[in-house]
Amino acid sequence: MSIKPTARVGLAALIVVGLSVALPLSANAARQSRARHGATKPTIVLVHGAWADSGSWDQVIRRLQRDGYTVSAPPNPLMGLATDSATIADFLHTISGPIVLVGHSYGGEVITNAAYGDSQVKSLVYVDAYIPAKGDTLESLTGAGSCFHVPQSDLPNLFDFVPFPGAPSGVVDAYVKQSVFPRCFANGLPAREAAELAATQRPLATNALTDPSGAPAWATIPSFAVVGTADHVIPAADQLSMAHRAGAIVARIDAPHLSMVADPRAVTNVIERAATHAG
Repeated sequence: MSIKPTARVGLAALIVVGLSVALPLSANAARQSRARHGATKPTIVLVHGAWADSGSWDQVIRRLQRDGYTVSAPPNPLMGLATDSATIADFLHTISGPIVLVGHSYGGEVITNAAYGDSQVKSLVYVDAYIPAKGDTLESLTGAGSCFHVPQSDLPNLFDFVPFPGAPSGVVDAYVKQSVFPRCFANGLPAREAAELAATQRPLATNALTDPSGAPAWATIPSFAVVGTADHVIPAADQLSMAHRAGAIVARIDAPHLSMVADPRAVTNVIERAATHAG
């Protein structure tokens, strides 16, 4: 897929990590493990991806809070990788104690950059997320199996492009067309829910698609990944390839791209497993 600077368009982000396929611990097992070690629970920070907002984590938040975790889901500006990563990095600096940092889709690229050099971040969790190495872009990581991998000429059939005040030259906001969103981004969800998510999506500034990623935090921070095997945005094979490279512990689940909506219990279990490593 090739996107010219004057017509860059958004690829929804995701891919998750792989290396070894490991089943997540149950919530009870995670709590018992922490109790045995007398460790303080880390703060869980959840970062949403493109064409979404913090509400996509609602069901996961409820489960984590029920299990005694402090949870924050700050807004991801979706204005470009440098701005988005710096915003999340600044937010992390307001937190005391250990952190488990979780990113969905494009949020995976954001946490990879935001956590670099931050000693408070003890674990990274990638949920249907991109896991970039240095120099990777969303465009370069979106392979032929993705519903967003189309010729340049077909991009207007997938996205609506809307100008915004103060945009850099050639940059616009990209929205996934509401007719495309359910089958591509929200496949596997009830039709009514998919339609609501399509109507309330937040746009991604198109410069985010070609912004190169920096040195990856996963090189020094233990990583976990939830790989949705029915993901249409980032095919499972691509997620696993990125996970392999990052040395992430992988949990495969039968879920679409929005696995935290489709199977919040499984996603919560992986996050709580990562928390046991974050003393």
